[in-house]
Amino acid sequence: MADEPIDLDACRGMVAQQATEHRRHSQEIKADRVRLEGRDAAVEEAFLATRPAAAKETLDRACYLIRLFASTPEAQNPRRQALIENVLADLDRMIGGE
Repeated sequence: MADEPIDLDACRGMVAQQATEHRRHSQEIKADRVRLEGRDAAVEEAFLATRPAAAKETLDRACYLIRLFASTPEAQNPRRQALIENVLADLDRMIGGE
């Protein structure tokens, strides 16, 4: 018996190796999605639990919602993307101006 482990990936064909890599990548993406959804849920729960104490908090919430919309298919239109970028830049200036 050999003391070194056998690299099973090297014993399989290229198509099988690519299929395995695809499955691994898909599982990583699913895990990231679950983690992000949990984080988003926590942020949204915090937003719902309290009222904003200052204008900056209200602007932060607006930015969050606009960024959520920006990730939807409806927001992929180039004109809407430009509007979203402009509004977020305006809000960032307002936040920084306080």
